[in-house]
Amino acid sequence: MRIIFAGTPEFAVPALQALLDSEHEVVAVYTQPDRPSGRGRKLQIGPVKQLALSYAIPVFQPDNLKSSSDVLQMQSFSADLMVVVAYGLILSQEVIEIPKLGCINIHGSLLPRWRGAAPINRAIIAGDAETGITIMRVVKKLDAGNMLYKIICTISATDTASDLHDRMMTMGAEGLLTVLDKIMDNTVEDEVQDESLVTYAHKLDKSESQLDWSLTATELARKVRGLNAWPVAQANLDGKVVRVWNAEAISGSYELPLGTILNNSDHIDVIAGEGLLRLLEIQLPGKKRTLVSAFLNAYDVAGKQFTQDVL
Repeated sequence: MRIIFAGTPEFAVPALQALLDSEHEVVAVYTQPDRPSGRGRKLQIGPVKQLALSYAIPVFQPDNLKSSSDVLQMQSFSADLMVVVAYGLILSQEVIEIPKLGCINIHGSLLPRWRGAAPINRAIIAGDAETGITIMRVVKKLDAGNMLYKIICTISATDTASDLHDRMMTMGAEGLLTVLDKIMDNTVEDEVQDESLVTYAHKLDKSESQLDWSLTATELARKVRGLNAWPVAQANLDGKVVRVWNAEAISGSYELPLGTILNNSDHIDVIAGEGLLRLLEIQLPGKKRTLVSAFLNAYDVAGKQFTQDVL
């Protein structure tokens, strides 16, 4: 099949690579415009664009894919199908209808749970036992198209959003090839989403990063893991913002103020609303992230208290 691919971040790269390695022909790649990044604010080429250019695939980066010239350009490829993976733009009905067989999307949840921008993160924060990949038809309503294929992914008690991201982007690429085979064999089956089961994975915001010590240790651990690798959970100690990259909940009950660090030479255990949050990997301002065991070789924090002040 002649395929147009639309995607931007690292999550979309394995799917594009799978198509490039397959019998199908990728006739064009659409990706978000280059964005300034880093201290120098230089324009950075996204992962999907880098891969496409290495294969000499035509790359297009429209701001919104709504102009008549953009539509005509896409029509000129006479594509059979469009594959969308974390593209970052909502497609108009006119664009969806350009490929002969329409558009399909790889989404990082078991729809209809967690439609929206941050499904992997929200699944961990909510304490879901499993998530997965859904390949669906693209319709104008957000993540509401008929489901074509699902792959289940178990969420362990130690999985971070980064861990799941890396596993699921590979799963999505494998599932995509299966769906393409079914489309070509005319054996693909559509499953309508149950609207009564819909939940939304709203976009992450930096304001969510502050840890609230009145929550249970279990809730805090989920938040820490769900916000890794962005925006990363944080807490304030001695006037400094400490980023918390990984943590786990342990049992314990102490009559001390919330946020107090217990006197322990081997671990940083913090009193939460219920139980203790054991910090595993942290980062001080201007420093690299480090395991707590290494951090404690240089710092004594026993008896100090994390605060929830906005610094």
